[in-house]
Amino acid sequence: MTLVLGIIAVALALAGVAGCLLPVLPGPPLAFAGLVLQGLASGWNPFGWKTFLGMAFLMAVVTALDYVAFAAGAKRFGASKLGVWCSVAGLLLGLLFFNVIGMFLGAFAGAVVGEMIAGRSRLDAVKAGVGVFIGTLFGMGFKIAYCVLALGLIGYGILF
Repeated sequence: MTLVLGIIAVALALAGVAGCLLPVLPGPPLAFAGLVLQGLASGWNPFGWKTFLGMAFLMAVVTALDYVAFAAGAKRFGASKLGVWCSVAGLLLGLLFFNVIGMFLGAFAGAVVGEMIAGRSRLDAVKAGVGVFIGTLFGMGFKIAYCVLALGLIGYGILF
């Protein structure tokens, strides 16, 4: 039974990594669920409850940071509120029609279009699009790092 729970825990963590690339899946919460499942299966060994509380806290921080990084990147490069909202719309449309690559391109294009509608110059619009793109990459990087850490802890817990 422990082996089956371990396999499910690994599958949840891998789904968490995939969720970092696909905004449809909640990446860090899935990875954390796998970590908790592994903890339950192994009697919280080799880690104690403090590790799990720490990972819960990190999950909340990383999830919040994903949204802050997106907005911070946009604001740092001078995006207006309209540019940010249009980038969100572009992200969703890009994901819907062109998968993960479309998500990035859609967010960039949405920010540029939103800034152009707001009356900004082409250079300022492109700068805002670059900011949204960079912010999105940073947020995604933090989520991936968290999920890989959770996957490593699960693997360590299964092996030891």
